[in-house]
Amino acid sequence: MGSPRTSALRASAALSVPRRAIPQVVSRREPSLLVRDTILLGDSIAMLNSLPKASVDLIFADPPYNLQLEGALNRPDQSLVDAVDDEWDKFASFADYDRFTRDWMAAAQRVMKPNATLWVIGSYHNIFRVGSIMQDLGFWLLNDIVWRKANPMPNFRGRRFTNAHETMIWASKSAQAKSYTFHYDALKAGNEDTQVRSDWYLPLCTGGERLKDEKGDKVHPTQKPEALLARILLSSSNPGDVVLDPFFGSGTTGAVAKRLGRHYIGIERDPAYAKAAEARIAAVEPLDDTALAIAPTKRSEPRIPFNALIEAGLIAPGVELVDAKRRFRAKVKADGSLVLGPATGSIHKVGALAQGLPACNGWTFWHLEKGDELVVIDLLRQDIRASMPAD
Repeated sequence: MGSPRTSALRASAALSVPRRAIPQVVSRREPSLLVRDTILLGDSIAMLNSLPKASVDLIFADPPYNLQLEGALNRPDQSLVDAVDDEWDKFASFADYDRFTRDWMAAAQRVMKPNATLWVIGSYHNIFRVGSIMQDLGFWLLNDIVWRKANPMPNFRGRRFTNAHETMIWASKSAQAKSYTFHYDALKAGNEDTQVRSDWYLPLCTGGERLKDEKGDKVHPTQKPEALLARILLSSSNPGDVVLDPFFGSGTTGAVAKRLGRHYIGIERDPAYAKAAEARIAAVEPLDDTALAIAPTKRSEPRIPFNALIEAGLIAPGVELVDAKRRFRAKVKADGSLVLGPATGSIHKVGALAQGLPACNGWTFWHLEKGDELVVIDLLRQDIRASMPAD
């Protein structure tokens, strides 16, 4: 996967963590210990089974796609396409591929913490089989994400549509896992205050990010772009988390994890790939703590009831609250409820009744009159939060 170059990463994450500058490559380890920032050299299933149970926070897996390529592929000018024809992508049958998929996925599930999540990327050759096996094993599918490639390889034979995307499945360990990490607010803030969609438009890994050997050839045929991994890690992990990649390849997951203040564990059976990944990760400079700070989400902020504003003297009993257009006026009672005509209730209930709606956010609907100005009561709530001691 990619290189020390990190210009593709535009990060915003959270907290500060200790980081190791130099990764280790090891081939044997104690199964009771979790060594972080490490490349494990060996078979993915065997290495997964050697890791402690419930020890990782996030898994990104880029397994063999089982492309079933037959013969050489040439461009119109008869030059040879550098396609994926490596032995690790060849299986005797679909049954063999399914068995392999089930085995590594079950081993991955064992090492996931209760609220960990798993990302698996694939193409039309394998992703539907992968998804079916995931459900059979009890994973709970959260999203399928379409990576739409800005610069896909053309379909040279002209017999099919250009294959311009790959699909990722994002899943929790089980249907009971409800507290998995998802940085909804941070993602939305970085996307013009719009929800991030499940189709991601990103280029293939090219140029200086692509790892090349002494001859100028690609080190790994399926290196993923750092921008793709950055979005995955920023959306579904926290700084200090342990990110596992059981098919480490050229080490994009490790490079991005180190850059973003996460720990990584890579599993790779090819010593050449592991060596390239090791050198690449060693050259990565982690972002400083200020670049890895996520603003607290609304859900994580301390709950402030409306009557706390009365107790703090910010709103007096008997005053009237109005909406932004001064269409409705509700009187504040000493107990923190509002009265509007015959209706009595919370700021939310009375706001909804006033508008004839099933629900209302009273904090943003009601305002306090200060002369000719209106002050939304949510600002008063924020004043109370700001005065509270930090944890």
